[in-house]
Amino acid sequence: MNHAAPASGFAAAADGERWTYAGTLTFENAEAVLEAANALPLPTQGVADLGGLVHVDSAALAVMLALKRRAEVDGAQLAFASVPDTLVSLARVYGVDALVGV
Repeated sequence: MNHAAPASGFAAAADGERWTYAGTLTFENAEAVLEAANALPLPTQGVADLGGLVHVDSAALAVMLALKRRAEVDGAQLAFASVPDTLVSLARVYGVDALVGV
């Protein structure tokens, strides 16, 4: 029996206030995740919760930075909550911890 892996990505809360993330965010799916996120309205509270992120590589940082730039262009704020320790470590190594708010 072949079961497809569940899709990874951002989902907007029913009230539009927050985004939540579930799954992985790596080079394999970063482009698709970013395209899907760009199709969503920015969260009205300006928060993207990464608590459901289970596996990352440096592509996750690129997606986060692209989303921050989108928010800035739109005159909105976007902060990341529940950032996994592995992603915090990567952000520090690349010197972008302040940019992604970790």
